[in-house]
Amino acid sequence: MTTRARLLGVCLLALYLTTGYGQEGKFSGPLKPMTFSVFEGQELSQIIFQFKADPPAVTFKLTGETDGIFQIQPDGLLYHNRSLDRETRAVHRLQVSALDAQGNTVEGPVPITIEVKDINDNRPMFVQPNYEGSVRQNSRPGKPFMYVNATDLDDPATPNGQLVYEIIMQLPRVNDVMYFQINNKTGAISLTLEGSRELDPVKNPSYNLVVSVKDMGGQNDHSFSDSTSVNIMVKENIWKAPEPVEISENSTSPLPIKITQVQWNEPGAHYSLEVKEKPPTFPFSIDQEGYIYVTQPLDREETDTYVFYAVAKDEYGKPLAFPLRISVKVKDVNDNPPACPSALTVFEVQENEQIGSSIGTFTAHDMDEENTVNSLLGYRLVDQTPTVPRDGLFLVEAYSGTVKLAEQSLRKRDAPQYNLTVEVSDKDFKTFCHVHVNIIDTNDQIPIFEKSDYGNLTLAEDTAVGSTILTIQATDADEPHTGSSKILYRVTQGDSEGCLEIDTDPQTNAGYVKVKKPLDFETVHIHNIVFQAENPEPLVPGVQYNASSAATFRLIVTDVDEAPQFLQQVFQAKVSENVARDTKVGNVTAKDPEGLDISYSLRGDKRGWLKIDPVTGEIFSVAPLDREAESLYQVQVVATEVGGSSLSSTAQFHLTLMDVNDSPPRLVKEYTGLFFCHPPKAPGSLIFEVTDDDQQSFLGPRFRFALGSESLQSDWEVSGINGTHARLSTKHTNFEERVYYIPIRISDSGRPPLEGTVSLPVTFCKCVEETCFKPAGHLPGIPTVGLAVGILLTTFLVIGIILAVVFIRMKRNKGQNNAGSARASEVKPLRS
Repeated sequence: MTTRARLLGVCLLALYLTTGYGQEGKFSGPLKPMTFSVFEGQELSQIIFQFKADPPAVTFKLTGETDGIFQIQPDGLLYHNRSLDRETRAVHRLQVSALDAQGNTVEGPVPITIEVKDINDNRPMFVQPNYEGSVRQNSRPGKPFMYVNATDLDDPATPNGQLVYEIIMQLPRVNDVMYFQINNKTGAISLTLEGSRELDPVKNPSYNLVVSVKDMGGQNDHSFSDSTSVNIMVKENIWKAPEPVEISENSTSPLPIKITQVQWNEPGAHYSLEVKEKPPTFPFSIDQEGYIYVTQPLDREETDTYVFYAVAKDEYGKPLAFPLRISVKVKDVNDNPPACPSALTVFEVQENEQIGSSIGTFTAHDMDEENTVNSLLGYRLVDQTPTVPRDGLFLVEAYSGTVKLAEQSLRKRDAPQYNLTVEVSDKDFKTFCHVHVNIIDTNDQIPIFEKSDYGNLTLAEDTAVGSTILTIQATDADEPHTGSSKILYRVTQGDSEGCLEIDTDPQTNAGYVKVKKPLDFETVHIHNIVFQAENPEPLVPGVQYNASSAATFRLIVTDVDEAPQFLQQVFQAKVSENVARDTKVGNVTAKDPEGLDISYSLRGDKRGWLKIDPVTGEIFSVAPLDREAESLYQVQVVATEVGGSSLSSTAQFHLTLMDVNDSPPRLVKEYTGLFFCHPPKAPGSLIFEVTDDDQQSFLGPRFRFALGSESLQSDWEVSGINGTHARLSTKHTNFEERVYYIPIRISDSGRPPLEGTVSLPVTFCKCVEETCFKPAGHLPGIPTVGLAVGILLTTFLVIGIILAVVFIRMKRNKGQNNAGSARASEVKPLRS
């Protein structure tokens, strides 16, 4: 077999094994511009395309970037005679011309483009066999400090040239924790969070990494790889927070003042200061060498400590590391004088207090730093006004500021008040403060009534509560409008029921005796009242209340006829609804204050269920009770006194009826629209609901259902859905077009259970749009055609009779009129 025959023999197989067919996906065709894609590294003599010649063309010619690889047969068969290499040339631009028998160009040259598709035939290679790098301890995690780089000759636009980096070893590996990480796409090496925290050049000054690179995106078992060694030196971190700084307030040194410095690990960092909550003025700055300055005078009393942060950023404005905390404490100087607690401090002291008694503590303030010599205050009394009965009545303790009595007890009649001047000083300043001392009268005088007996007072027992019945008066010689002279009155005898109360006028100390609770003639009709006048402040030792602080009066209560009083306003009872007639269901009790007999009656017994014994107040049933009609029956009981004024009062009687199972189950509504379409295509079902009027348990009603006749069981069945709903179902489809009345037997869950039978009308009818259709002639209330004709004929007959009667009457009236006219004409004179 010749070479050409062998080529033709493998032509079809080669066309399927290569992507060397054209844009239209055909293996042969006319000469026209085309582009072919061919994988590199394929076997020799691979056919690409068969061009067809149109007369007079008889042969083809190939030119362009053939590189001795591409050839064309005279019959137009384009092929390559050895494997392609994309890395040598990725695109071959050829031209094909069609020639006639004399070798003249008939068509073309036509551009033919051969794109060489990549295969993974090159392994990635690191640019360097090993890498050296360094990193500062505590550097920011994730920020690259060095790169490794590998190359691959394969097409980077395909997985063949997509490289993935990975750290496969770290030495040493402390506690099995990786301190370094690599960006698998860029080869950027940075610290992990653990590395940022744990790297320490004292413990481990250097680390060695083995880094690998794979092509095919690292996802293929047939990918190529390479590895390299990376040596990393750990350097000490100089990005550290400086020690706290102390600056004296109100410094007179020239500003700005250099106070501390921060420094990034590498040159070129950009420094700035930040605060969490920026104050109105921020008196600090930083230069680009990391020196921090104070730019304004500081005032400790305004701010005693400043906390802010130094930030280092790269040229792109990204932070290089965590901010550093800068703390500046403002040192105090004694630049504030003592301050009085207020413009005037007022103390009070009772007369006759013992010598050495504390009157009060005078506390001044100093804005300088606490617990330092700058805020240590001393106190000294420099003046007392007036100086009666003598000077030096008071003293002030030097460091506590406590004011005490120094010489003798005070008496208000000597001087009601004293003004003191106190000098308060620190080591550099003095301040004078003023203290006002009021002398308080002690309770050494008792209240004295203006008269000891207020006589007799007669009141009816129905005197209104709150009425003022008497005014009493006592006086006190102590200082007015103080606790020593204020008078409180109380009843000490004669009012065991607590019917009276006494209010005191705060201005005049007059006592107003009032009725606090209703008076009761039947309980006590004569009260011998004793009043006591006292002060809210205790008396001084040696002084006691006596008979001058007491007074009496006699209260006489007169009788008033009062209505009977029930022991309670609402009486309640419970009975079963099926109690027999004349059963006692409850009783009520009332009493007459005057002791008269009482007659009981009922009011509002709208159902006539009850009666009451007029003497005993016992209540009986007189008719059957029905809880379903009214579960809580309320009536009014009237108690009327017998004799006297026949006054009466009322109370409520509430009778709760307890349920018994006396109501059989029933349908919740009248079911008139239940139907099945006729003829039925399949058995169907309908749902209905039942209830009964008895009280239901908290679990709700529970009913049981059954067909009312055994003869229906071959055609129908009934089944419960829940406690109140059931389903009526047909068992077959052989039903006539008519109404069926289905008896359903229902029993409840009462004790004993009750049973009832209901009838469900179910219609089998023709349906229009799923709705039961009944002809108009058969609808109830609408007459048939024959009946309608009969009604119409009857109507016409009645109308005819009426017309006949009217016509006869008209004729008769007309005859009478004619006869009258004839008689009249006989006597009427003739006219010419």
